Amino acid sequence: VQLQASGGGLVQAGGSLRLSCIASGRPTYGYTMGWFRQTPEKEREFVAVMRSGYTYYADSVKGRFTISRDNARSTVYLQMNLLKPEDTAVYYCAAANDVILSRIRIAQAYKSWGQGTQLTVSS
Repeated sequence: VQLQASGGGLVQAGGSLRLSCIASGRPTYGYTMGWFRQTPEKEREFVAVMRSGYTYYADSVKGRFTISRDNARSTVYLQMNLLKPEDTAVYYCAAANDVILSRIRIAQAYKSWGQGTQLTVSS
């Protein structure tokens, strides 16, 4: 499956933004899909995923970010509110059809990745 992420940009702290990730190539119903982020100083880290109708979030974004999915459009979204400068990163969408629950927060468990979209939050 191919993934195309979009929606990044520059936003002030406290603001909101929504990322989108469109999947193509094959139906993604049943896939685990989600978002990771990466900065030059850190390895790619888990942000949020949806699996079997359930949502999972990193503690750092819980209560501020919301992941959702439109299966008819093969699209997964990440609504980001109350943004902080530390949310600045390149955000990647990811998908896999065989991720076990214990590995959903591990980047290496995902086979398909989008190209990344930059989010910059200014203070």
